[in-house]
Amino acid sequence: MIAVQEIGAFLANRLRIVDWRSRNPETATREIKAPLVIAGLSRTGTTILHDLLAQDRELHRAPLTWEVSRPVPPAAAEAYDNDPRIGTVQAEIDMGNQVMPDLMKFHPVGARLAQGCVRITASDFRSTSFPAQYRVPGYTRWLLNEADLASAYRWHRAFLQHLQTDEPPRRWLLKAPAHTWHLPALLAEYPDAVVIQLHRDPLRVMASVSGLVTYPRGAVSEGRTPAETAAEYAEPLLDAFARSEQARDNGLLPPDQVIDVRYRDLVADPLRTIRGIYDRLGTPLSASAAQAMREFLVVRPADTSPRYSFARTGLDANALRERLRGYQERFGVADEPLT
Repeated sequence: MIAVQEIGAFLANRLRIVDWRSRNPETATREIKAPLVIAGLSRTGTTILHDLLAQDRELHRAPLTWEVSRPVPPAAAEAYDNDPRIGTVQAEIDMGNQVMPDLMKFHPVGARLAQGCVRITASDFRSTSFPAQYRVPGYTRWLLNEADLASAYRWHRAFLQHLQTDEPPRRWLLKAPAHTWHLPALLAEYPDAVVIQLHRDPLRVMASVSGLVTYPRGAVSEGRTPAETAAEYAEPLLDAFARSEQARDNGLLPPDQVIDVRYRDLVADPLRTIRGIYDRLGTPLSASAAQAMREFLVVRPADTSPRYSFARTGLDANALRERLRGYQERFGVADEPLT
């Protein structure tokens, strides 16, 4: 039932946006210039960094959960913060939290919070949001190794153009761990994008992803243990780390288009890390934006608790360390304690 409802909603949003564009062809001329794209795998700090940077609304335009869920009509600029759809979407989120009451502890979601790109590309049915909820290993293999992601990123651009219909262009602030697998397609669509790539101990990432995916699947799909999920995700995650290195080796991500951030630095001092990002962008961090970020951290601090046990994955830590040594050395990623 949940899958049918979700798929129907993605299809309906796509049809509504296509219809809007057919009646408002000027939407397709809206410029998407040099988006700032947060990559890095799940549980590396991508969400908290996305949320913090989104507090600087003078410089950044992040897609928010409510407008990604209810994109038509595009929000009127003067009523953006008071759109009635905000309450509707928040009520749906609250209802979902009754089904999965602990999800907010792992991955905070709110109608007014920034939303990841996978909820946009889901309307093109090329999205890691599906295997994160449903056990569909054949789809996962197709998505990561066979699918042509060009159409997904074309749709992604059309979606952003739609959202900014009634406002002057600002720099889009985007986020999705899935971009790590699909950097060639991302940069083909947005060749001027600047990528912020987060890095964390890969074994902690594997443990966290295994635990995180197992939880929502228990509510909407076949029940799986963390070990079974880890076995399914281990090779795709190893492949993602390898693709991160390959993008540097083949020049796909030149130094002036990528900013590397270590998870340990982000959680130790978020504002210092963000100032470093702004320095790389050649943009000053305003006092008002910094204060908004501090206030956000008071309400939603970065989650540093070791919620997931590597031991429960059943994976061989020594063998994985050997395979990932080059990645960790290249990006200065230290081992974290494993439980």
